Amino acid sequence: MALITGAGGGIGRESALLFAQEGARVVAVDLNEKAGRQTVKLVKAAGGEASFVAADVSRADDCQRMVNAAEKKYGRLDILFNNAGIMHHSDDNAVTTEESIWDLTMNVNARGVFLGCKYGIPAMRRAGGGSIINTASFVAIMGAATPQIAYTASKGAVLAMTRELAVIHARENIRVNALCPGPLRTELLMSYLNTDEKKQRRLVHIPMGRFGEASEIARAALFLASDESSYITGTDFVVDGGITAAYVTPE
Repeated sequence: MALITGAGGGIGRESALLFAQEGARVVAVDLNEKAGRQTVKLVKAAGGEASFVAADVSRADDCQRMVNAAEKKYGRLDILFNNAGIMHHSDDNAVTTEESIWDLTMNVNARGVFLGCKYGIPAMRRAGGGSIINTASFVAIMGAATPQIAYTASKGAVLAMTRELAVIHARENIRVNALCPGPLRTELLMSYLNTDEKKQRRLVHIPMGRFGEASEIARAALFLASDESSYITGTDFVVDGGITAAYVTPE
């Protein structure tokens, strides 16, 4: 049984469809009820099993409720994909970014992962173990060419949190990995890179010369969720078209 946040579109929707196709029962979580229910509709139309829970991942009560709903509906929690995140248009450099944008971004992107784990880990203990996947980003490793200080910092927090959780819970049969996508052709990023100039600033750094697809990240998430990755925990699992290989100097 898999709980996926941010399931109303992008990586979350593609992951819900793929996980269900592979036999998982899915709880699709999103703040946008219309989008989340559409994902469930698509999963069911493809022959899969899914249900929807509306939740704001920055709120503790909502995170507790989504985990409780998953256990009540399907009896256990095996996979937790903390994928929900935002990238605000007003996120810029440290000098110009407003504190409110910083707080909002950290609350969703970092606090949301913390709260998902806070309530998801006890459920996984009850299930005898499981796999947690937290969506970080390549910018958590190397920084962004286009200033987005709050987003970059929040994803750095996700990466650090993932490593610690992996160490703490490794002997409980709970694996925790950070999925680090490169730039993707999703609504989230394309609305942020809203000019050809901004898009080209990103593309010039990608050795493969193109934006990634949400479906490509979903396949990586599926691997981390499955027993095929049974000896993998605490990693920054990078799926970035070669960016970090080209620009991060090995130690």
